[in-house]
Amino acid sequence: MLITRRLEFDAGHRIPSHASQCRHLHGHRYAIEITLSGAIIRTEGAAEEGMVMDFSEVKRIANRMVVEPWDHAFLAYQGDRAVLDFLATLPGHKTVVLPCVPTAENLAAEAFRLLDGAYRDTYGNQLRLERVRLYETPNNWADALRPS
Repeated sequence: MLITRRLEFDAGHRIPSHASQCRHLHGHRYAIEITLSGAIIRTEGAAEEGMVMDFSEVKRIANRMVVEPWDHAFLAYQGDRAVLDFLATLPGHKTVVLPCVPTAENLAAEAFRLLDGAYRDTYGNQLRLERVRLYETPNNWADALRPS
């Protein structure tokens, strides 16, 4: 069985070497979908009986690991010295420094990496993260999938 939880957050970024508009500072209303696989929990009387995982727990973990750190932050590539130096002049600015250029593809892969160990199989139902889909706009997204 597959289940998916969708959350949204706002963040700024830039693609420093981009040949067009994305090289400028700008922001997006991102959406992230977390898809988990697992067997339906059949433990009679368990709070999660009939579920793969409680959607509120999927949300809690995603918020803690990705959404809250990235929401209303500037997602900056560690090699983008110009932006990092500029952001350092803004006292208390929320900046997340990433090891990769913050494209939709790289952000989806980074979110997958951050979340992969966070969803634990606590009921013996083979729970595991299968996909992180990151929408940069309503019409553009990237999927980070578990390697087969």
